[in-house]
Amino acid sequence: MALPKFLMWPFSLTWLFLVHWQLHHVEGAPEPEAVPGIGINWGLLATHPINPPIVVNMLKDNGIKKAKIFDTDPWVVSAFTGSNIELMVGIPNDQLRKLARDANYAHDWVKNNVTKFVYKEAVNIRYVSVGNEPFLRSYNGSFVNITFPAMQNVQNAIDKAGYGDKIKVTTALNADVYESKTDKPSDGEFRPDVFHAIKEIVQFLDEHNSPFLVNIYPFLSLYQNEGFPMDFAFFDGVANPVTDNDKEYHNVFDANFDTLVWSLRKIDHSNVNIVIGEIGWPTDGNKHGTPSNAKRFYQGFLKKMASKTGTPLRPGPMDAYMFSLLDEDDKSIAPGNFERHWGIFRYDGKPKFEVDFSGNGENKMPIEAKGVVYQERKWCVIKPFDKSLNMSSLPGALSYACALGDCTSLGAGSSCANQSEDGSASYAFNSYFQISDQSVEACDFKGLANIVTDDPTNGTCFFPIQIESSGNMLTTLLIKVGLFAGFSLIFLTFM
Repeated sequence: MALPKFLMWPFSLTWLFLVHWQLHHVEGAPEPEAVPGIGINWGLLATHPINPPIVVNMLKDNGIKKAKIFDTDPWVVSAFTGSNIELMVGIPNDQLRKLARDANYAHDWVKNNVTKFVYKEAVNIRYVSVGNEPFLRSYNGSFVNITFPAMQNVQNAIDKAGYGDKIKVTTALNADVYESKTDKPSDGEFRPDVFHAIKEIVQFLDEHNSPFLVNIYPFLSLYQNEGFPMDFAFFDGVANPVTDNDKEYHNVFDANFDTLVWSLRKIDHSNVNIVIGEIGWPTDGNKHGTPSNAKRFYQGFLKKMASKTGTPLRPGPMDAYMFSLLDEDDKSIAPGNFERHWGIFRYDGKPKFEVDFSGNGENKMPIEAKGVVYQERKWCVIKPFDKSLNMSSLPGALSYACALGDCTSLGAGSSCANQSEDGSASYAFNSYFQISDQSVEACDFKGLANIVTDDPTNGTCFFPIQIESSGNMLTTLLIKVGLFAGFSLIFLTFM
């Protein structure tokens, strides 16, 4: 009897890893070098994540020596063993309360999630980010009073384990923790509602030689304000720079960064190191989220990193983590449809646009992931028009497919926005079909759909084939079904 797919994965994963290692670890082969100080975020909110050893080898192939992840999944962290890639691991916000209240829990967390991996320098963990943007206004202060105590307990546990000189604790903060009423950097100051908590955190960072980790997104300036000057979001110059005292600002990144510098000065911690935790540009889900704009943004930013010019108030080299490595089709789209399209690489590890990680500005594609295994070459699409079909069922079927699949490329200004009604339905049906591991039952929709072997990709509208993954798809799908129970009850008859 054939083994189920999810039971075969431990064997296939090992085989793929060994083959890849043999193919790409050729003695004497030159290794590419990314810009010093540049790293990348790797998120795992995907229905079919690429196997971690493949991703780690992709990072090495592209010369990227620093990575940031958002939790401490042992399969992911252990994939970095022996790679010497500098790693920042994260602690989700839902663990902050327990870490803040229980020092013993913090000790156990460090033992199970940090020290067991760094023993004999197997994994090069350098930072632990306690929480992810915990002071966002949308959280209504839920984490304001517990983030700092959690940071203290985690750092104390790391110190007691003997790694305090090497592994530093920080917290990833969104750029909205500071503001300027005039939009000039010199008027920057921390938000009143988080001022006390931020001051405690900054004091802690200063004392422990830890970085202030901040996420800056020039794309959001453009997305949130239609009147924002587009060129100011990039790094290739503007006609009218912003002047603040004796400083000139030619892009919003420098202005935002120096607003933070001023905010730190005003609480007497002007020398705290600042690291960019996230910076990037999406490629879909919004009219400004395109591969050409992403290429323009990254090429400019990487040239800036390579030049070591810094900002007007902080000249010199800086550290930054690009956001992000791969698309994530299971991320929340509450902020916008673009949230699932931040990847420099597609979900399957293929690059979307030309970008030179060395900062030299060459028009070359990054090196794609090797060893990725795809599901069968087939798609789910709407049947050709047939008067016998009940086309009144189409709106409900489309809603069902989008609720449990990913239709973010169908929105206004997105890559599939110009599809016909049939094309949009086919895209939605195929998304659900692929997420469902190409199950025959997932391509019915009350007789409206069928499976084809001809690629329905049309112009900029790419119809994916999902990859074979770690077997967590079923869990993901069950969670989604629970979240969209209303859709299931209404549209179950379409399946």
